[in-house]
Amino acid sequence: MEAGGLAGFVVGAGLLTTLLEHPHSPVHQSMSEWPTILRRVPLGLCMGAYIAGIIYSPWGQRSGAHINPSVTWTFYSLGKIKLRDALLYTLAQFTGAIFAAQLMKAMLGQWYAHPSVNYTVTAPGREVIGTELAFVAEVIISFGLMLVMLLAINSERLEKLTGLFASLLIGVYLIVETPFSGMSMNPARSFGSALAAGQWSGWWIYFTAPPLAMLLAGKVYRRLRRGQVKGCAKFYHCRDKPCIFCDHKEGPQYPVEEAAAQ
Repeated sequence: MEAGGLAGFVVGAGLLTTLLEHPHSPVHQSMSEWPTILRRVPLGLCMGAYIAGIIYSPWGQRSGAHINPSVTWTFYSLGKIKLRDALLYTLAQFTGAIFAAQLMKAMLGQWYAHPSVNYTVTAPGREVIGTELAFVAEVIISFGLMLVMLLAINSERLEKLTGLFASLLIGVYLIVETPFSGMSMNPARSFGSALAAGQWSGWWIYFTAPPLAMLLAGKVYRRLRRGQVKGCAKFYHCRDKPCIFCDHKEGPQYPVEEAAAQ
């Protein structure tokens, strides 16, 4: 489920970017006079909707809809997922991203490789030069997303809106932040595209900034809650089935595993 969820994101991003940015695409030609930022609006809306769909889907309700190693290891730092499971989740996420990027490479060929699409590689953008700025941008968006999601899933009033919050943030990030760093927040997603393209410019940014920022968000949230973190390792807790994390039918109210958290 985790592999499939991230694979779907990579495929969707690849197809949409090709349609919107490849110069021979009829969609791009019909929007050629639009400012670049406006051409990213459909991408933001569609991928944001995809994230919400994954979170609320049976797959997402089952696995937790992490689809990002940075998210998985943040939940591990909060004592919400076992080490073995975190390792296997990470392996699945990388596998899904690699498979999807290779699939797009095989299916779209030169269209996917065209410089305007460039395998949807995440790299410090041409519009804003500087790996340092790209690193800072990744830290900001990763920290913001994780903190908002933790606040939501640990609130009885906001829990059901978690998918909506994720959708809005991902959509806005794709529209506004992409020129700075390519809008990754996800080491597995960036690795899959970089491997398909054979391009590793600024790769260290995407292996350091998102996990560090999300782990920091976890620590900040723990401090805000004075060490009491009751939520589950899921973005939307399905209450009519047993949970694979907390083994509880009625919701995510269970004590934090202090040993794992430490």
